[in-house]
Amino acid sequence: MTNKFDLKQGLTQSEVEERKKQGLQNDYEENVAKSTKDIIYDNVMTLFNFLNFGIALCLLFVGAYSNLAFLAIILVNMGMGIYQEIHARNLVQKLSIVAKESVHVIRDGKQVEIDTKELVMDDIVVISAGEQVPSDLEVLDGKAEANEALLTGESDLIEKTEGTILLSGSFLASGQVYGKVIHVGADNYAVKITAEAKVHKPIQSELVNSIRKVSKFTSLVIIPLGIILFVEGFMIRNSGIEASVVASAAALLGMLPKGLVLLISITLTTGVVKLAKKRILVQDMYSIETLAHVDTLCLDKTGTITEGKMKVQKVEVLHADYHENFPQIIGSYLAESTDNNITMQAIRDYFELSNRYGAVKALPFSSERKWGAIEFNELGTVYLGAPERLFVENRLPREVIEAQENGYRVLMLGIAENTPLDEENMPYLEPLAILEIDDPIRQNANETLAYLREEGIDLKVISGDNPVTVSNIARRAGLFGYESYVDLSTMETEEEVRKAVHEYTVFGRVSPQQKRTIVRELKDNDHVVAMTGDGVNDVLALREADCSIAMAEGDGATRQISNLVLLDSDFTTLPDVLFEGRRVVNNVTKVASVFFIKTIYSFILSMICVFTTIAFPFIPIQITLIDLAIEGYPAFFLSFESDKRKVQGKFLPTALRNASVNAVLVVLNIVAVYLMGQNQGFTQMDTTTLMYYLLIGISCMAVVRACLPFNPLRIFLAVTTVVGIYVAAMLFHSILEVGFLNQQTLPIFAVMMLINIVVRIMIGIFQMKRAGKTIKDL
Repeated sequence: MTNKFDLKQGLTQSEVEERKKQGLQNDYEENVAKSTKDIIYDNVMTLFNFLNFGIALCLLFVGAYSNLAFLAIILVNMGMGIYQEIHARNLVQKLSIVAKESVHVIRDGKQVEIDTKELVMDDIVVISAGEQVPSDLEVLDGKAEANEALLTGESDLIEKTEGTILLSGSFLASGQVYGKVIHVGADNYAVKITAEAKVHKPIQSELVNSIRKVSKFTSLVIIPLGIILFVEGFMIRNSGIEASVVASAAALLGMLPKGLVLLISITLTTGVVKLAKKRILVQDMYSIETLAHVDTLCLDKTGTITEGKMKVQKVEVLHADYHENFPQIIGSYLAESTDNNITMQAIRDYFELSNRYGAVKALPFSSERKWGAIEFNELGTVYLGAPERLFVENRLPREVIEAQENGYRVLMLGIAENTPLDEENMPYLEPLAILEIDDPIRQNANETLAYLREEGIDLKVISGDNPVTVSNIARRAGLFGYESYVDLSTMETEEEVRKAVHEYTVFGRVSPQQKRTIVRELKDNDHVVAMTGDGVNDVLALREADCSIAMAEGDGATRQISNLVLLDSDFTTLPDVLFEGRRVVNNVTKVASVFFIKTIYSFILSMICVFTTIAFPFIPIQITLIDLAIEGYPAFFLSFESDKRKVQGKFLPTALRNASVNAVLVVLNIVAVYLMGQNQGFTQMDTTTLMYYLLIGISCMAVVRACLPFNPLRIFLAVTTVVGIYVAAMLFHSILEVGFLNQQTLPIFAVMMLINIVVRIMIGIFQMKRAGKTIKDL
């Protein structure tokens, strides 16, 4: 055991250097971010790429080189995916430096602040309330309460005294201790579980899960279908090996929505970059998507609605016997207390420290008890904490009620004269003084809360403070329903708390466990919950929420476990965060229907070809032009548009439903042209040309619909898409193996396209009326 002399001296600089040479330094780099090698592997070794490259090898084998153009899309997809992911990773790593942690250690007899990576074995570390334990420590001196919820899931506070172990990753809820480093680097408990907790956590993304479903389906049907189509062409139609491979490849390529995976990745990455410019660090890219579905936002009061910059406004001494020496009493309390939260910092700024009274025993402030106490020589025990926890209701001074009704945070001091400190039982206290503390409302908080409510976000304010105080702060901030508040300290069971969630807007005297219960109850009732917080008492609720948002000025523990960090700790940027998620999902859902059209009609046509032994009507190069001009070009630009509407429905059913109408129209047109060509004696070139031009037209209809309602950009995209692809089809007709519409086929094309447009409009109107939507909702 290190003695008191060692405790005050700590390691010498030479001892530190010796341990560094031995590799006993806490400089282990947690590689929670993907390496460049992993990023390249993940973007190359995908099922989509495997299927596409397999088809490319078959075309290469038969010498159908002109039909390999689709590989350019695959390579561009991979290249952009790799670039965007590396760029996003580097940006996040750069921004993460803002949240870099430091720690206080004793070296050469002095307390110094160093980076946690500079810790070495046997360093003497000073850890105070609100700080996260940087390395496994053995407590040498002091007393504290540790929360190990991040490590064990158990939320009960654990008392730490001399000889006990503090695990890295836990944090102190109260008190201060001196500890000796017993593990460094990879040997630390937190490091051993971090990789699994952060890297292998399943991605909760509706978009990604939907693509996986499509990928799984195509992988099941694409190989057997390809084999059947090839066998029919080669052995039944005697088309030759090249023609059979080309026709089969076109059918299979059409089923693969090649650009959709890339589009989702780019759209989410764009969201990360846009939020970073607004000083919002996104630690989980897919949390942006989760934000789109948020309908309930739980706000912490301190540091969120308020600025978190406490200031003592008024002090009123209640006990006449201590009026003159009160400054020495509070000064001695502050000098002996290890509490260092923002409230105590405000009190320290207001009063001068004193050594008038020596402490016999100290009990740090706890967020569970909501009070702390110190036993002094000559005085007895002085208690500091929430008035309701120190005195019964009928003994609370009138000034306390008035201050709380005005929105001030109120603390009281009580004294038990000549009474020793008892941690289990609080004695009868005499009121000593009232401290009124103000926390200014954040600028623009009123507008922000009003705007969120207008956008359909239900707001709940959760605080450990007095409910009357919280309610009045909410009133000053313009929160709707501020008058509906409850004191959760009066509720003993979880069932009572869960019931209160549906009855109140403002929750006061909330314990960390009750905060988590509130979030769980909302989630159990099918709400998508976002939670903001900045203190250690918010950690459990933040971890439980669908999307957790931490303030950079808050505790390190909250920053570590949150999906997003507001680097300026500015709550008024929350609308930007919420609506960026809506932009991503709404835009991807809108343009996804354009991608799925080809998947649906390719599958249906392939099945028709299997049962009729007719060749697939298109070739890969023709499908590639559709990929580039109709799917890639307009969808890419539309995905960047702002869209703050509340997300409606599920992604995959909505996208497939919107795509199915156009896909069925394509199939009907192809079948009609085939039958017409057989009856009218069309040449193979005329039949293929008419089919392809109708395919282009129906696909362009989907682009036009995705551009509704029109604005200058959307008009430009719609016009250039329609004109551009037809011009390209005519310019490169020889490569595409199509001709031009002639006197025989042009009237048929015009009539059939007119019918398609009328049918699509009628079906669209029917769908909108059935869903109760207007053109603005498209």
